[in-house]
Amino acid sequence: MSLSLTRRAFCGQVGAALTCAVLPPGKLLAGPERPQGLTLGIGNYGMPGLTVEEAIRLIAASGFDSLELSLMPDWDSAPTRLNQERRKSIRQMLSDKGLTLTSLMEDIPPSAVATEHQATLERLKRAADLAHDLAPERPPLIQTVLGGGTWNERKALLVDRVGDWLRTAESSQTVIAVKPHRSGAMSQPRDAAWLYEQLGKSRWLGMVYDYSHYAMRDLSIAETVATALPLTVQIAVKDVKAVGDRTEFALPGEVGTVDYSEILTRFHDGGYRGDVCCEVSSQVFRRPGYDPVAATQSCAKHLQQAFAAAHIPRRKRVS
Repeated sequence: MSLSLTRRAFCGQVGAALTCAVLPPGKLLAGPERPQGLTLGIGNYGMPGLTVEEAIRLIAASGFDSLELSLMPDWDSAPTRLNQERRKSIRQMLSDKGLTLTSLMEDIPPSAVATEHQATLERLKRAADLAHDLAPERPPLIQTVLGGGTWNERKALLVDRVGDWLRTAESSQTVIAVKPHRSGAMSQPRDAAWLYEQLGKSRWLGMVYDYSHYAMRDLSIAETVATALPLTVQIAVKDVKAVGDRTEFALPGEVGTVDYSEILTRFHDGGYRGDVCCEVSSQVFRRPGYDPVAATQSCAKHLQQAFAAAHIPRRKRVS
């Protein structure tokens, strides 16, 4: 979630009133220094069969401003699959295509097992190294869900483990964003806000807001945005629908269950200036006949309509 000011320009304009430090992506700016607009992106999570280079070409051709790369082992963008030569080439390709790398998607639920926790810390370090290799001027955030279970049973462990993560985040100057998931222990913004408070409102910790995880749960857009706004560093978008006694995710705009223009308006009016990232759920890309090109183009069309309806400008790549 990049801002329209470079770190150097921001520090020069704000001057001695603020400490010149890395500004976590998406965090709120005040006053005349605050840019207008948001970036619109999509992740390659819904493109598991494409190489990183193929995904970049598709995303750029579809009219997006930004992208998220998935780091799970089966994706071509996993850190272990990208040697230094390829990282350098991808960085140049992003520049040539005018795309901002805003986020990296991981899936690292905290574990009570010490050896598993250490493996997670090492995985976070690899993600942070990749973030700086691909976008050293403004490293993308690293986002993850926090696993299943119940909130009351898991919240103490989450404070402990995510607290350890933040030491890695600070040492690498990389933001970690946690994502409430409707089937997870941390399932709504108030849970993430509690965790944020417990960890001292660290500037290296943020939240991913995704209303598909709060819909159909008596949680309104107005309520969840108000809670999430101070700590949101990324907005993810996808539809959700009821299928019998369960819910199922869909492409953003596919079933029309989420008012994206309201979400964009409330966040933008509240000062959010980060990225809006379309997510293609595994429930979608595992369907027979799934076409990543058609899905990407559908996401672009529906979110472009939402931006227009909300009268919110799009920001392009930062230098």
